[in-house]
Amino acid sequence: MSATAVGGLKLASTDEIRSHFPAMERKHRGHAVAYLDGPGGTQVPRAVVDRMAEYLYHHNANTHWRYPTSAETDELIMDARRALADFVNGAPEEIAFGANMTTLTFHLARGLGRAWQKGDEIVVTELDHHANVAPWRALERERGVRVQMARMRTEDGSLDYDDLARKITRKTKLVAIGAASNALGTMVDVPRVAAMARAQHALLFVDAVHYAPHALTDVKAFECDFLACSAYKFYGPHIGVLWGKRDLLQEVDIPKLDPAPNEAPENLETGTQNHEGIVGAGAAVDYLASLSEDASLLPAPTRRRIAIGATLTGLHLRGKKLFERLWNGLGDVRGVTRYGLAPNESRTPTLAFRVNGTSCDDVAVAMAQRGVFVSHGDFYAATVIERLGVGSDGVVRVGCSAYTTSDEIERVVRAVGEIAKR
Repeated sequence: MSATAVGGLKLASTDEIRSHFPAMERKHRGHAVAYLDGPGGTQVPRAVVDRMAEYLYHHNANTHWRYPTSAETDELIMDARRALADFVNGAPEEIAFGANMTTLTFHLARGLGRAWQKGDEIVVTELDHHANVAPWRALERERGVRVQMARMRTEDGSLDYDDLARKITRKTKLVAIGAASNALGTMVDVPRVAAMARAQHALLFVDAVHYAPHALTDVKAFECDFLACSAYKFYGPHIGVLWGKRDLLQEVDIPKLDPAPNEAPENLETGTQNHEGIVGAGAAVDYLASLSEDASLLPAPTRRRIAIGATLTGLHLRGKKLFERLWNGLGDVRGVTRYGLAPNESRTPTLAFRVNGTSCDDVAVAMAQRGVFVSHGDFYAATVIERLGVGSDGVVRVGCSAYTTSDEIERVVRAVGEIAKR
């Protein structure tokens, strides 16, 4: 696929991007592997792995001690905070790292919940991954708060904003919303939700795990108070990232050891962190920025943020074309049911579908035999699957990433067509 110019910056071609990923060299049963499981985790480029290896080989130490490798570790972690701050449009002192988004959200929820009382309410939605549901549900047992759940419109997998508005009341302490559904690809109008939350003086927590790889994340435009994402969804290692307004992070009564730092963001980072993962998360942001060629010509203070935006915009445009072919191609296959919004709607290039009469497990196995790797099940978005009424078997999910080609989409369509004929 040819290179694309966005905002005056030229986006690297898909062939060039693929050359950065050793995983593209893998073959399975004689087929080149097509990785269409990006919504569950992307492959990792050499640049990210090399920086993690460089850290482990030459700078590995614990933090805040008075010898060189410890000081180097401190600075590399700060570099990663700067990179992730540029990624979400926040500040370095507002970036905390953790094992994953789920763990960070449980941690934050428990800290926030210590200030809430019986009768207080939290609002979540049926579209959400359960990592943005279970931590708040836990407070029902621990604090006696009540969780309200806004409906998903089953006809197209979109959020019912009218129902959400009814659920947010003067009792609401926090609205927890997913910016995009990892099961269906639906993008949510976060600023619209923020206005609803602000009208009732409620906090807003945004799960941007599925959103962040596909669109420019902007905590200022979202007008949120907290936001979480995961580096392994945007070409980095398995580590979670939490952004929060610094004054709020400072005030949250986070469970921690007494000698541990009291200052944000380290007050959220209990225990020794995954330093190489933190370094890798920063490297993943730099990798995305590097895909916008000629970014070095931009002014230094804004260079990385602008380059990230150009890259994600360009990748979104490519992904939209790929998704349109995928959607239409599977729509032409008899016996296939597609779920979610059409290609021209606000969505990511992620498609959920079923083949009538064939279990999702069998579909995934048959596709893997053809070298096409896809995920299936409920993807921890169990309420979405329940509301779709498809049973515990769930759906098959195909997602486009930076390295996805039009040929791979054709392979998906052919494979599903062959499976549906059986």
